[in-house]
Amino acid sequence: MDTLLSAPILFFILGSIIALAGARIPFPDGFDKALAAYLLVTIGLKGGVALTAADTAAILPLLLTAGAISFLMPLLGFALLRAAVGLDRVNAAAVAAHYGSVSLVTFVTATKVLESQGVPFGGHMVAALAIMEGPAIITGLLLAGATGATAVAAGAGAGGGTLSMPVGEPRGGSLREAVREAAFNGSVLLLAGSLLVGLIIGKPGLEKLSGLFIAPWDGALSLFLLGMGYLATSRLREAASLSARLIAFGLGMPLLGAVIGLAAALPLGLVFGDMVLMVTLCASASYIAVPAALRHALPGADPGLSLPLCLGISFPFNILVGIPLYVAMSRSVLG
Repeated sequence: MDTLLSAPILFFILGSIIALAGARIPFPDGFDKALAAYLLVTIGLKGGVALTAADTAAILPLLLTAGAISFLMPLLGFALLRAAVGLDRVNAAAVAAHYGSVSLVTFVTATKVLESQGVPFGGHMVAALAIMEGPAIITGLLLAGATGATAVAAGAGAGGGTLSMPVGEPRGGSLREAVREAAFNGSVLLLAGSLLVGLIIGKPGLEKLSGLFIAPWDGALSLFLLGMGYLATSRLREAASLSARLIAFGLGMPLLGAVIGLAAALPLGLVFGDMVLMVTLCASASYIAVPAALRHALPGADPGLSLPLCLGISFPFNILVGIPLYVAMSRSVLG
């Protein structure tokens, strides 16, 4: 209950109410993108500073595991979307890539929940976040046959809109392009670069920037979640046109990811706070980095399926239900 009554979550709910009322949030154009960049830079700086005191050899297994999970998770999502949901190959690969990558805002909200409960966590989890953004994009493009197969009309059996492409038109995207899209995506570079800056300047350098990046943190997160609540509810209306099986995937895949994250965290010997964040990362789905990359690398995929699913179904579920559940799961496992 404390989680649901925190300021960021209450602002998320307020944004949803505004959307349901048919009103608009009077944010200036580009304000939400500026807030997203601010969150990326701040979490990167804080994580980099925390990494200055970390044992690189000790956290290497975590980082390797995080990368492997992001690379392999789309395989599970793809199999479920093809067999249980009935999506075509291209759209199944695109949606699966979203669920193999991670959500910065879900991660940040989980860190806020831990901070409100006085639970410590390591800055190396930010490095895990950065590593898990990109590999799923590569896997998604490989699953789609991005080396030259023809584009396929979207939405078979999904109940969503369709995006038709001329038969024989290449989707555009070799393995080389897939790697480039994953490695040079703007949000990935901004987060990784901020992490590096934090690592270089250390705690003294961050203290000089505290007026901008530390003190306003809660307020900026609350404003961003206000906008995300509005956007998620708007996407929820679009999600109403999705099939029941696809909606079930949007609710079930985060839970499967959470179980995978929990299983991965145990042999790594993660402390409670780190375990919660690992579970949250595996349960989240990207709606920033992956859509931006796939828009260019996989134009045959229909964003009218993936974005309503990730933003309208999985994101609110994780924010309102998932994170408290992941905290409880981790606490139960660690006794």
